[in-house]
Amino acid sequence: MIKVGIGQDSHRFEGENSEKTCIVAGLPFHSVPGFEANSDGDVAYHAITNAISSITGVLILGAVADELCLEKGITDSEVYLLEALKTLHGHKITHIALTIEGKKPKFKERIPEMREKIASVMGLEASQVGITATTGEGLTGFGRGEGVQCIAIVTVQSE
Repeated sequence: MIKVGIGQDSHRFEGENSEKTCIVAGLPFHSVPGFEANSDGDVAYHAITNAISSITGVLILGAVADELCLEKGITDSEVYLLEALKTLHGHKITHIALTIEGKKPKFKERIPEMREKIASVMGLEASQVGITATTGEGLTGFGRGEGVQCIAIVTVQSE
């Protein structure tokens, strides 16, 4: 059996004077402030985590992530993604597709690195991770540079 999950996440940037680092797909982007979030606000990892939750029915972002973040001080979104992966009993991820909307930071040159990082964390090949990025022609707050949105589609197959 094949299942497909979809997930979304978005965060607004902190103020220009913020010292928080912007993290997307586990990578730092130093040209912009970090995200307004309890965690690092990694929209790519959060969207993938939500897509996995839509397959398994186990909500990680919320109670599980809040406990890790607020009670244990774990703000690295990679930890939340790894928790989601533990819930995929009997399913193997075959492909992940991400689309990122934001005017900044500039993603195009770092897409190969982002694919490699996601694949590494998830035990996949980079060829199993597709990423596109758009400004959306400035039609939304993301396209106007106020934050970043990511939509993820995860495809799994029963083992």
